[in-house]
Amino acid sequence: MDKNKSIDHQLRATWQAVAKLYNEQAAKHDSTMATAFVLLNIDYDKGTPSTALGPSMGMEPTSLSRILKTMEEKGAIVREKNPNDGRSVIIKLTDYGKEMREISKGHVIGFNNKIREHVTEQELDAFFKVTSTINKLIADKVIYQEEKKINKKAV
Repeated sequence: MDKNKSIDHQLRATWQAVAKLYNEQAAKHDSTMATAFVLLNIDYDKGTPSTALGPSMGMEPTSLSRILKTMEEKGAIVREKNPNDGRSVIIKLTDYGKEMREISKGHVIGFNNKIREHVTEQELDAFFKVTSTINKLIADKVIYQEEKKINKKAV
């Protein structure tokens, strides 16, 4: 199959280009795209339980722990005991973290606005429909369903 007609290749290549672009912007602020992503997923006012962060972003716990440690060392977040559950921690933004969050948000908005200047609403609607369908097929485990049936019979 021609890689330029392969859906997964286009998704991967596009995401790598977007990630590189965001990392270049983040580096100007001594940060990373992953850190910016975490900042954008922490509730601005109340903070977010650490146990809710990973799943909401699709991030592995070890990766998230490493990022949170770095963010805490840089003074972007603080960890506070969860008053509703003594076993968990609430991640809260510091004033510096809120400032960095606004910078990150500005870059995301700028990216989206620039894309919207070059892509019609109809094209964006189609893009969102396609990506939504792909995510649903994956979540519903439909993609390799036939392969699973064959493997079960073989065992």
